Amino acid sequence: MTATDTTAAELEAQIASYADRLFQTGLATLEAFTISLGRELGLYQHLTDAAGVSPGELAARAGIAERYAREWLEQQASAGLIDVIDGSAGADERRYALPAAGQECLLDPDSLASVGPLIDLVPAVVRVFPTALVDAFHTGRGVPYADYALHDAQGDFNRPAFLNLLASEWLPAIDGVTERLTGDARAAEIGCGEGWAAIAVAKAWPDVQVDGFDNDEASIAAARKHAVEAGVSDRVRFEVVDVTRELADRVVPASYDLVMAFEMIHDLARPVEALATMQRLGKADATFLVADEKVAPEFRAPSDDPVERLLYAASVLHCLPVGMADQPSAGTGTVMRPATLTAYARAAGFSAVEVLPIDHDFLRFYQLVA
Repeated sequence: MTATDTTAAELEAQIASYADRLFQTGLATLEAFTISLGRELGLYQHLTDAAGVSPGELAARAGIAERYAREWLEQQASAGLIDVIDGSAGADERRYALPAAGQECLLDPDSLASVGPLIDLVPAVVRVFPTALVDAFHTGRGVPYADYALHDAQGDFNRPAFLNLLASEWLPAIDGVTERLTGDARAAEIGCGEGWAAIAVAKAWPDVQVDGFDNDEASIAAARKHAVEAGVSDRVRFEVVDVTRELADRVVPASYDLVMAFEMIHDLARPVEALATMQRLGKADATFLVADEKVAPEFRAPSDDPVERLLYAASVLHCLPVGMADQPSAGTGTVMRPATLTAYARAAGFSAVEVLPIDHDFLRFYQLVA
């Protein structure tokens, strides 16, 4: 049906549907901010008792004003995010509690159901919107990663998968990897962020030395702290290094048995150079593993995949601007399709790229053949 074939009644229905879509989007955005506010203030951890808390008790425990406590509790209950223990009580006496499902999703950082860090990305975008982000769209330049100050949220978002799946499912799915990670084996991760993947490898294979490289100083500082807390700092080292340029003097080329890159190639202005660094780091028979976003092989619109929609939104607001901060830039964006990564890998000197049979909702896994 063309636009000229649309009747007035059909157009009115389309307008109503479109308006409802925008309304639901706005509602979800505003509620996301209230969740992020609760996480920032540490309110949810005071709601774990089945007996619940009153506004006054929450205010006293969290160190906030009682009137704000009451309004936030009522809003969260209205949104169905927390439970009301006694709905017949007065406004100041009502008690509220976070259900078990909410505790798993919002308070357990190691749970595969931990979704709170995704919500924490919302205020990170606000730090650069509108000024820096709008300017980037006008000028074609980018926004530096550090300006978003989202390294903790990003690290927390990836943490459950790395700690629960990397050593138990992902690496064992690659022929020969687990057998090799013994004795004096060495592993490297480029773009390591807050270090959870490197830490997971070290915890699973107690003889392996692991090095992580990232150019974000705040991320490396957090990674070193996490390694100490995990008890692996004697075997895991994190260094501030731009892997798209020359490596630090202490990094010995061709010395690693496993070289990894997780969800970072698409963020880089110079992805080919980073992949070339991976090849330089690895031994002749090393395993080269890249995991990046699980998007459709080709563009399609409208998309029926909520993950792809999420990734496109992340690209517009964060990943593409970060990748454009250095010029010249490949300008990849979050939605890096398999053909794009394959082209980058071949330009970096790899002979082939194989998609691994590892199932994950967000990630596609590639083995690069040197």
